[in-house]
Order: sequence, then C-alpha cells, then structure tokens
Amino acid sequence: MTPLPKTYAWLARLDPLPRMISAALAEFGVRETAGTANTPQIIQWAAQTGLASNYRADSIPWCGLFMAHVARISGREPPQAPLWALSWARFGVEGGQPELGDVLVFMRQGGGHVGLYIGEDSRCYHVLGGNQGDRVCIARIAKERLYAVRQPPYVNKPRSAATYRLAATGEVSSNEA
Repeated sequence: MTPLPKTYAWLARLDPLPRMISAALAEFGVRETAGTANTPQIIQWAAQTGLASNYRADSIPWCGLFMAHVARISGREPPQAPLWALSWARFGVEGGQPELGDVLVFMRQGGGHVGLYIGEDSRCYHVLGGNQGDRVCIARIAKERLYAVRQPPYVNKPRSAATYRLAATGEVSSNEA
C-alpha cells in the first residue's frame, strides 16, 4: 500500500475502521497502466468478482469494479451491474448525512462515479475510490454532484462510522473517468 497523504494520516489511527474502508485502503495507490497494457491487479479484481467477461481492460472506467472488489472482500454483496457507477445507488440501505464508509454516488458528464466517504469540507466530499486520476486515492468531489448516499448494512456499526469535517485542501475533481 502507498502511504496515505499527511492530510489523511488520521485514518490509520481509527480503530475499528468500517470494513469497506479497510479493504479500500489496502489498495491505496494502485494505478491504471497507460496505453494498451493493463495493471494486473485491476484485471484480477474483475476475475475475483466474476466480472471478467464484462471487464477486460483498465482503460475502461473502473470505479464500479473497484467498489465491487472492496464490497466482496468486506463480505458485502455488490448491487446488480456493479460496473455502472449509478447502480451503487441501490447498494445497502438509504443513508442520510454521510459517514465514514458510506458509499457516495455522483453524477458526472457521461455517467456517474462511486466511492467511499472519508469526510467533507464546506464545498466537497473527500472520497476514497478507484479510477480517480487513474488510481486508487482520495479526491475532493463537489457536493452538488452527489446523487445518492448508501450505507453498508451493518450488524454492528463501528464507532468510527461518523461524519468528519476536514480542511478544504487540494484540487476539486471534475471528471473521474
């Protein structure tokens, strides 16, 4: 795993973390391979989630694939058609105010984007996801793009699943494809 930026180092001190956050952080820093080659790890996620027949190249948007991988290794069932980001609006249960580990679904030009809530500032959500700048990282995404908040179906919700107010540092993502 690539070390977290200092801005998000506090995540490593939370215990317990929501399972989906732990699983996603284990993949932090994985990058898409430029050109016609593929990152073996991303292609492996497709095989492990049973999506290999629909996903053959990391040049295809992979935020939904990443989330399907994270959900499965966390013991959660992804929604039908998980490669389509907007399908994640049917995952888990309806959420209200986002909390650490909630699935956030966003609208973007040409489709959607999906990732996990880390925290927020006054204008943006800080989102841990795949295919953000062609890698697994934390990006700031404008709140007005939010389409749905979905909470994993917890049996025992961890104490760390809370709302976190963060500094408004870093660029705002405008298109995660």
